[in-house]
Amino acid sequence: MAKKVVATLQTGSGKEFAKVIRMTKSSKSGSYSFSETMVPNDKVQEFLSKR
Repeated sequence: MAKKVVATLQTGSGKEFAKVIRMTKSSKSGSYSFSETMVPNDKVQEFLSKR
C-alpha cells in the first residue's frame, strides 16, 4: 500500500508538495508528539518558521 501512495505522489502535481514533520513538546507531560502535514514546496520555509 505504501508503494501506491509514493507512486501517486511522484506523478502529476504530487511533486509540488512536501511532507513536513514537526515535533512538538507537550507542556503537561513533557512528552514529544509529531504532526505530519503536506505543504506546497514554496511554502515550506514559511510553515516551519511559524511556531
